[in-house]
Amino acid sequence: MASVVLYLKAEQNAEVMNPQVCVKDIASVYCSDKSICAKAKSLKVHQFHEKERKRQVISILKVIELIEKECAGVSVESLGENATLIEWVNVNRHKGLMQWIKMAFVAAISFFGTGFTIMAFHNDISINKIFSKVYEMVMGYPADGYSILEVSYSIGLAIGIILFFNHVGGRRITKDPTPIEVEMRVYETDVNKALIETADREGETIDV
Repeated sequence: MASVVLYLKAEQNAEVMNPQVCVKDIASVYCSDKSICAKAKSLKVHQFHEKERKRQVISILKVIELIEKECAGVSVESLGENATLIEWVNVNRHKGLMQWIKMAFVAAISFFGTGFTIMAFHNDISINKIFSKVYEMVMGYPADGYSILEVSYSIGLAIGIILFFNHVGGRRITKDPTPIEVEMRVYETDVNKALIETADREGETIDV
């Protein structure tokens, strides 16, 4: 009967910078015996190579098998995911000119694309006619050019966008996640699950 229990909490997705992937890179490990805990964390579970794909799914059963094989007398209890999607990310710390060009291109597309979408929506609902009609109903005479309604609406639209994204410059207004951040987390979780299930169906998962 095993005398030492080791707890393993695996992540659904793990990004690694080093081609050699260890247990500590994909899961949190706890054990009352510090030497066993350190040994389990340092065990290699996968090795990426340059010409191979940079993504791999590994079953936690395989990790448990490896730990119990290398650490005699240890019983492993898994508290996390059943499988982990490992991605090898080779990031260049020094951003070159091409990275800045890509960043500027994406920023420009986001800015002008959003502006065009807002203008197309306003044109579709004929917002100028609505403002003119409301102004005439309240004041009793038609507006001569732009009125206070257009100015107030533009200011309110800007404030609404700032509150929606929850950022002013590089500062967050509140600690709560924005709707976009929530949807991005949901999307990321769904993508990870789909990749894990696809790898399992195609028999590409590293398993026992």
